Amino acid sequence: MSAPVEFAVWAPVPERVRLQVDGAVHDMRRSDDGWWRAEVEAGPEADYGFLLGDDDTPRPDPRSRRQPDGVHGLSRRFDPSAHPWGDDAWTGRPLAGGVVYEMHVGTFTPEGTLDAAIDRLGHLVDLGVDFVELLPVNGFDGTHNWGYDGVLWYAVQESYGGPAAYQRFVDACHQRGLGVVQDVVYNHLGPSGNYLPLFMPVFSEGGPNPWGSSVNLSGPDSDEVRRYVLDNALMWLRDMHVDGLRLDAVHALVDERATHVLEEMAQEVDRLSVAEGRPLTLIAESDLNDPHLVTPRAANGKGLHAQWSDDFHHAVFATLTGEASGYYADFAEAGLAGVAKTLTGAFFHDGSWSSFRRRHHGRPVDTSRLPGWKFLGYLQDHDQIGNRAVGDRVSATLSPGLLAVGATIVLTSPFTPMLFMGEEWGASTPWQFFTSHTDPEIGRATAVGRKAEFAEHGWDADEVPDPQDPETFTRSKLDWSELDREPHASVLAVHRRLLALRREHPELVDADLAAMEVGWDDEDRVLVVHRGSLRVVANLSGEEQEVELDRPATGVLFATADEPTPSGTSVTVPAESAAVLTT
Repeated sequence: MSAPVEFAVWAPVPERVRLQVDGAVHDMRRSDDGWWRAEVEAGPEADYGFLLGDDDTPRPDPRSRRQPDGVHGLSRRFDPSAHPWGDDAWTGRPLAGGVVYEMHVGTFTPEGTLDAAIDRLGHLVDLGVDFVELLPVNGFDGTHNWGYDGVLWYAVQESYGGPAAYQRFVDACHQRGLGVVQDVVYNHLGPSGNYLPLFMPVFSEGGPNPWGSSVNLSGPDSDEVRRYVLDNALMWLRDMHVDGLRLDAVHALVDERATHVLEEMAQEVDRLSVAEGRPLTLIAESDLNDPHLVTPRAANGKGLHAQWSDDFHHAVFATLTGEASGYYADFAEAGLAGVAKTLTGAFFHDGSWSSFRRRHHGRPVDTSRLPGWKFLGYLQDHDQIGNRAVGDRVSATLSPGLLAVGATIVLTSPFTPMLFMGEEWGASTPWQFFTSHTDPEIGRATAVGRKAEFAEHGWDADEVPDPQDPETFTRSKLDWSELDREPHASVLAVHRRLLALRREHPELVDADLAAMEVGWDDEDRVLVVHRGSLRVVANLSGEEQEVELDRPATGVLFATADEPTPSGTSVTVPAESAAVLTT
């Protein structure tokens, strides 16, 4: 049934804007602030678009909630309040003490939809994680993509099921006790289907970032662009009941205002959290190694709640695999000392020399003021797999024993641990870089650029998969039949037991970085982490090692292989294994 509806769009760029609703065209009125409005009869699922200037091709609404025919088609009205939410009992979950599971909707299941992902949530509950972090789901060109080529930030990709399926997914997570974190990208827009510059000065006049033009956060006419970003963040948290946002590459957000957009976002999200009566979390990805991001605003920080720690990943990964190229060089040279430094201080580059950047980088974390849970620690994530030339997981390199050692280091760390989907069973499937751009030229340029990028770093260009080849996407889907086969079943059992230990022993979730003590021996490749009265012992070598402890071990809580043999203050640990001991 149709009813009078006010359509509005901020479009200071064109001299004329008309509205098309279900095929009928209507004039719009412009106000002094650049907003265009028109009130017309429209049904609850009316298709509409905007005709800009003398162009008779309707463009999608910059704030479109649904794009049934893709990002080049008409928008469709969507009422987010129509969903019959069943999560009234959900009071949210703080990030502190939790475990995050990173998921890409399109490759998590064979079907690649949000509804299909609901059917696998029981696996995550049994695993013992607390949050599902979805890679970006906003509208992108084509049928499959990592999500970082999004161009319509307010819409949910139709091939995933659209916004209604998204609400069903969040509702289902909450009813199973799982929080949801949504990965959002505010630092750039994708190369295909981005019509925002026709409406607004969305890009700044300054220099580009690695993915294209920078978003106009502080230049002329930036107030509404900034509002476009902030309103989007609030939309996910309010309308979609999401519990937190992961903010992609915030170092690429160029903002010269006195109050940075991240600080403003944190203020508004904290206010919404009070109004909603549940914790709402902002997690940054940043290349700056700057603890001010997660320092409270009262202490002159930006007030975000957490950030990823790539340094912890690099230190553990380089030590386990022996890789020493590119940004891994400094971490490989440091060995276990680098792992120890990140376990006690979150950052390895804390003002130290970075050979990869050829300059000093980062600043120290004040461990007396910032707890470890404010930093996400991980052995794998979508970038550290998908941005490898062939998208190989660490399970393609490490033995099951070392996989278990890596899991033990991560899941007993003082950080908020994060797993990448399939990591929990040592998935053998790669996770490669894939796109489905409908513009042949953009698709060709993406493939050529990808191969050239890795050829510069010594890879055989012929080994780099074509991101536009549908098989690249298909190869990246998880194989759920692996769970019941070895060595996957044993790797899964290790992860389940470690996550259960975190719930059973508060010492393993203690986030006090100042209280962390770590011992190591690079020659024997042994690491000992003090977690209160517990000792986490990791033997990364291919030989059994006798490890000296600071006090006698009284028992073995957990072992990834044969139980170690305690004798007084020493313990004999099997090759490529780890254990959690009581003392």
